[in-house]
Amino acid sequence: MKCIIQIPCYNEAQTLPQTVADLPTSLPGVDIVEYLVIDDGSSDGTAEVARRLGVHHIVRHPRNLGLARAFRTGLDTCLQLGADIIVNTDADNQYVGADIALLVAPIVTGEAELVVGDRGVAHVEHFSPLKRVLQRLGSWVISQAAGVPVPDATSGFRAMTREVALHTLVLSPYSYTLETLIQAGAQRRLVRFVPVRTNPPTRPSRLMNNLPHYLANSTVTIVRAYAFYRPLRVFTTIGAISLLVGILIGVRFLVAYFSQGGAGHVQSLILAAVLLIAGFQTLLIGLVADLIGANRKIMEEVLVRLRQREDEDSLQRYPSKTQKVHER
Repeated sequence: MKCIIQIPCYNEAQTLPQTVADLPTSLPGVDIVEYLVIDDGSSDGTAEVARRLGVHHIVRHPRNLGLARAFRTGLDTCLQLGADIIVNTDADNQYVGADIALLVAPIVTGEAELVVGDRGVAHVEHFSPLKRVLQRLGSWVISQAAGVPVPDATSGFRAMTREVALHTLVLSPYSYTLETLIQAGAQRRLVRFVPVRTNPPTRPSRLMNNLPHYLANSTVTIVRAYAFYRPLRVFTTIGAISLLVGILIGVRFLVAYFSQGGAGHVQSLILAAVLLIAGFQTLLIGLVADLIGANRKIMEEVLVRLRQREDEDSLQRYPSKTQKVHER
């Protein structure tokens, strides 16, 4: 069994040496452990540092494409390299490398397909009180969207099987953490969270410029992913609310019409009609979106089969335990 630990990087020449030094060289139940660095258009020589550190595989983006794209590139490369288990960790040494064994263990024993490190966001010392509250609120929202208990939705410290990686699609340009959890829930994957330790921060977060920026991007990601994987539920809920409000206003108009001899309240009639029409249209949109979703699932399965075919062809091109640099 082969495990590849991938590290998305953007200008991490200073923190990468400590991160790599803390990574395990062996794991229980795993035959081969290799490292992969995804250099997302760094300008500080991150790839050169990774090469000097003896990282087995290095992939370079010609320009900065963002964390979500770097994560996706890492998964594609790990699949091409024949990984059975893929572990993702941050380059800023936020997570304790020794805890990777905790992530991999449930996969080795067959108890999980996706394992996410739970930092205990309600008790992380270097999180501000507001950030702790927002992390817990965001995790609750993702729990509802994914249909599985999610104590730490934004944790990037995770391990997954080859099968999960093959079926993972990251459409958000912002981050992969929220979308992939909703996706895993929609696919009914075996998801587990295990407590992990964190190190003191080495630098400010690059994903969150400020609180409004973080909330806006996270909200868009959650709504888009939820509507993408559960369209009928989303549009049925919206349509039902519109219909219910329209019916209530219509009943109010009828009561007023007959009790007052048909005078006034024309505005209520117009508003009820608008809401009823909008509700029916939303329900129809939901049905169409659900049909599109069915076609999307077929296309995803075709894409998985293509990836599997590409993996078979590419395994011969990437010898194990050999340091390589690839441009993507």
